[in-house]
Parts: sequence; C-alpha cells; structure tokens
Amino acid sequence: MAPDSSDHLLHLRAAGVSLVLDLSGRRLPRVVHWGADLGPLAPEELAALHLAQRPQPIGFSVDGPVPVAVLPEQSAGWLGTPGLVGNRGGADFSTAFVTEEITGDVTEDVAREGGHLRVTARDDVAGLSLTLTVELTPAGLVRQRATLTNEGTTPFSLDALHLTLPVPTHATELLDFTGHHLRERTPQRAPFSQGLRVRENRTGRTGYDAAYLLVAGTAGFGNRTGEVWGVHTAWSGNHRTVAERTFHAVALLGSGELLLSGEILLRPGESYASPWQFASYAANGLDELSARFHRELRARPEHPSRPRPVVVNTWEAVYFDHDLDRLRRLADAAAAVGAERFVLDDGWFGSRRDDRRGLGDWYVSPEVWPEGLTPLIDHVTGLGMEFGLWVEPEMVNEDSELARAHPDWIMATGDRLPGAARHQQVLDLARPEAFAHILARVDALLTAYPIAYLKWDHNRDLVEAGHQPGGHAGVHDQTLAVYRLMDELRRRHPGLEIESCSSGGGRVDLEILGRTDRVWVSDCIDALERQRIQRWTNALIPLELMGTHVGAGLAHTTDRRHPVDFRAGTALFGHFGIEWDLTRATPKELARLTEWVALYKELRPLLHGGVAVHGDHQDPAFELHGVVAEDASDALFALVATATSAAYPPGPVRLPGLAADAVYHVRPQPPGEVPDGNAHRWGVALPWWTDEGVRLPGRVLETAGLQTPVLFPERLVLLRATRV
Repeated sequence: MAPDSSDHLLHLRAAGVSLVLDLSGRRLPRVVHWGADLGPLAPEELAALHLAQRPQPIGFSVDGPVPVAVLPEQSAGWLGTPGLVGNRGGADFSTAFVTEEITGDVTEDVAREGGHLRVTARDDVAGLSLTLTVELTPAGLVRQRATLTNEGTTPFSLDALHLTLPVPTHATELLDFTGHHLRERTPQRAPFSQGLRVRENRTGRTGYDAAYLLVAGTAGFGNRTGEVWGVHTAWSGNHRTVAERTFHAVALLGSGELLLSGEILLRPGESYASPWQFASYAANGLDELSARFHRELRARPEHPSRPRPVVVNTWEAVYFDHDLDRLRRLADAAAAVGAERFVLDDGWFGSRRDDRRGLGDWYVSPEVWPEGLTPLIDHVTGLGMEFGLWVEPEMVNEDSELARAHPDWIMATGDRLPGAARHQQVLDLARPEAFAHILARVDALLTAYPIAYLKWDHNRDLVEAGHQPGGHAGVHDQTLAVYRLMDELRRRHPGLEIESCSSGGGRVDLEILGRTDRVWVSDCIDALERQRIQRWTNALIPLELMGTHVGAGLAHTTDRRHPVDFRAGTALFGHFGIEWDLTRATPKELARLTEWVALYKELRPLLHGGVAVHGDHQDPAFELHGVVAEDASDALFALVATATSAAYPPGPVRLPGLAADAVYHVRPQPPGEVPDGNAHRWGVALPWWTDEGVRLPGRVLETAGLQTPVLFPERLVLLRATRV
C-alpha cells in the first residue's frame, strides 16, 4: 500500500472486534476506532466514520486537530506523554516521522479475520528510522511493537519507546494490580480522571507490584458486564504502563520498557525493538477480555499440548533436608495418590545446605548425593513419574565457588556490590563468559540425567544491576540474555518443560511464557489466599499455565488451617500439583487426595480447554467461578465461601457462560465438602442437591439461578452442568 494512496483508512475485523486505522498524510498510524465490530463498511462509510470522529479544532496547541498516533509525537501538536524520548547530544529530542512504506497482510478477505501491517517511516533531520508493526489477531487482540534505528553518524541516547491505544470517553474507570510476595496480583480500581496515571516497575523482573493488566472500562464494569479495554506489556524486565486523559477528550492506554538512565545508546546503524504490547477489547466484561488472551495463547504452536501432569514438588515437604530414603518414601506416597511428575527443589547442589551459600555451583553435591541423582531418579521413574529439578541460573551466593572465582561476573555499578537479598547477588548473563558457563552447566545436567522439567527460580530484585567494570545499566541486556539461555536449552533438549518461578509469582508475562510452560502463581499455597491470586492470574493466562498446588493442612506461609477438600478444590482450577509431605498425611487424607487427583485427570480436557467464567455474585461472602467447554456441552463451577454471609440460607447462584437454549443437568460434583446437601449438619437437605440434580435451560440457570447449600467460610462446593 502506498502511503499516499486514497485507500488511507484500513479496517481490520476479527472475533467481534474492529480496528480502524488512519494511514493518511504520510504520518504514523492513528486509531480511528478500537472496539466493537462495526460490521462490513464500504470505503465511503469508512470515510464518513473518519469525518464523524474528527473533533472541532478548538483550543489545541497548534491550529487544527491534533492527531495522536500509536507512537505519539510532539511535532503533531501532542503535549501529553511522548512515544519516543531521547536525544542526540541534547538535540533531536522531538521527531516528525514521515511514512515511506506500508506493507502487510491487509487484503479485504484477510481483514475479516484480522491482519497486520508494517509501517516504515523516517525522520531525516533526526537521523532516525522507525518500523511499526500493528496486528489484529484472529482472537481479536491488538498486538504492536516499534523498532527504532539510528541512521545518523553519532550515537542516539534512547530513554523511552512507548506505544499507545485510545479508548473512548465513556471509559471512566481503571483497574490494575498491585501486590507483594505471597499476595501477588491484587486488584485495585480508580477513576479514569484527567491527568496521567503511571505504574512503573523497576525490579528487573515482571514484578509483584506491577500493573499486569491495565484495564479501562465503563463505570462499574464487572466479570460479565461493561465495556472494557486492556493492555499488557510482554516483557520480563522493567516496564512502564500509563493511562492518560486530557481536557481535549483524549484518553489513552500506553506501555513499554522502562529504560534506566543511559541503558540504551544506539550507535550508528544500531536498533532497539520495544516489547510487544497486547491489547484486548470486550463488550461484556472481564471474562470476555481474558478469553481473547487465552485463545491467543492456546493457538501458539509452542503451547503445551499434552495433558498437564500432576506435579509433586518437594520444597514444603523437606526444604533443604535432602535425604535419599526420605525422598524415596515421599515419591512412593506421591505415586500412590496418582502423581505423574516429581520435582526435587533447592538444596541438591554444591554446598547448598541453606540459602546462604552454594548458589551458582551447579554440580550435584557429593556430600548429599554421593552417587549422584541417579538413585532418586531411577526410583522416581521406576514408579512411572517424570523427574524435575529446581534451578536458579540467574543468581549467585557470594559464598560460592563461582563468586569467588569470578567476582566480576556479579552485576554491580562499579566498585561496590549491591546489597545482598536472600543472601544472593545477580549473575551478569549478558557477559559472554558467564552466559557460556551457566549454559554449559545446566546443559550438562540435562544431558547426564533424564530431566523432563526445570523449575526455574529468580529470587531477588535487580538492584543497581550494572555491567562490571564500568557499571553501565544492564537490566535490558540481562532480560534478553535470560531469554536466549532458555531458548538455547530448549533447542538442545526438545521436550524440556520450564516453569517460571520468581519468589513465587514475580515473573508472569506473555514474553516469558513464550519460552516456559507454566508459571508458579505464588509461594503462598494457603487456599483462601490462592482463591484471589489464582483468579486474577487467570485474567491474563489460561488455567493450564498456572501452577496450583495442594499444600499442607497448616499453611506454611499463614498458619491457617484448611481441610483437604478446600485445598484440593482450589488447586483443581489450574495445573494441579501437591506441595505437602505426604508421608505425614493420614490415611483418610491420602484417600481423599487420591479422589481429587482422579477428578483432575478426568476433567483436564475441560479445565485446560474450556472458557474460564466468573460470576458477578451479589453476595460479597461468595465467589463463583468455573470453566465452560468451548461448545458449551459441559461445565464445572465452584462456589466458594470466603466469609460469613448476611443471608441465611444464601440466595440463588447464577451460572454464567452456558448456552441459552440448551438444557443442562446440574448436580453436585464429588468429591466435595457437602455431598449430602448439609443434611448431616442441619438435619435438612437442600431439595435438589442429589445425584439426580435438576434440569434447566442455560438461560434460566444464568438469570434465575439455583439455591446452593449453606457454606461455612473457607469452604467450597463443585457443581457440574452437562448438556442433556
């Protein structure tokens, strides 16, 4: 497409979403509409839409309307947050890019199923060229990134390269996330008022206190109601997310990498590529917004395709106490309840008997494992389970052979080390010799042993993360080096699965998930806390990518006690696992856990292929969530009591996501807390709460609902709905 073509308006449509782009005037692309599908529009109708959307040119900083491109520029009159921040020795701080070429898959036939375009632009005065890629995927997601190239003869210092998308003025409320270790992804809401709301993450990883998703929506939007627009930055290092509204009725969501001072200096001919920005629109609430992300992830060729195995991880069972006989007994107990993967956690290498030493020395400890890991692995695989291993390749203890031999491999600002965190420092993987060493050591382990799975941890923030000896800021380089390391290990070992763990859920984003098979949602396995953490992790990623484990009866992080059914029923909605010393469980607990493992295996196709749904329940004491099959033939719902209800008994519960005209057989799904409808407790059973259940159309179940048993706080029941 020529940049001066009369075909200057491009309409992409996919999955109920329209994206209309203005490509006229050789300027960077401007979004005319991003939202609900507008249906097929003739060229004259697109032109009329464009005309109808243009504001009255009053009060702007320059004469005439001020168009805001996906990369906003001050040269167009925009005085809000610029898309590009940088300079060449103090000059060229403002760009005026001119489009030279537009290419892409944008034919009319393709436009109905999305499409993409690539815009090449140049600013000859600033000596810069820019390539923008903008896509509408078949799932209805907008995906875009920018690449900046220095075509001048002197270095260009880049401070920011951010992309934006506009939202309409009736989006008046914001949702994003905060949190900390053991309390990841806590939602928070605010008015989308005039001004700039900025969320910055400087931890060197995706972070606990990160926006995760930034969502703008109509007032009071919920799980199933309201129009919503959301953005996510696919980047595992520092990042910035913004929501900006001006008195000119412009409202934008934007994001990009947060670059440290001096971090990117483009020499002549060098380029910088921004992270991918993903954006989702939904006409009917957060579930629809999330479903677009889930469909996009499931369509990837690298998405896990085989059933997600039941995992047993040893951390909370034994911590650093690695004793072969004890671990064999734990493996026996794991196999007996139906586990399919056994993961040996921290403490197997070097001098690592606690968290103060040995990190970085990736050799099997002869002190603890005089015969190597083979005796344990043979026992585990002999029981029919896969073997997995914990590693933390990006980190090093100062008390380690590696740090003593190569202190210059530690990230630092120059002559001083950063303060230790968890007694460890960051290993500079952007340093070629450090990268080669770690690659060789992990590769050797994967070659020597049949290791199917790595639990890849990252247990500290990147503080003063510079490259020695000069101290040049290095978070960007470190992030890319980690990606390269994972990519190379998977290339050398096809079939290897990796879990992204970062002090729990500190590294969860779509870029790390391009090279890992699941994330560890949180180090907190308390089922009550996990209800919230898992729900909001699921806002971006599907259940099969979420590590969800059954912990011990007494939660190690909160000292709160829960019965097996509540713990296992919570872990069911994810990639199910166990983090509990099963050798100390009672026979009754083991029998019950075995039932839950069997249910998970039975329901894996539904849980990991269906559509996640969350009810907008009227009672704050309850949460209702579930999964509905893509063809709406089957569904599983969990009603969770998180507090004591003001109603006694509680009111009806509505089941979302079912086919309106289909009739469903709804009944309790064992195992569960109250299979007899509480008759054992109250002497009177809920009338329909039997194996026979009740048969009702989907529209009735979603609007009128049905009564459920009285639940004590921190209990749950499961409901199964099958199309008749």
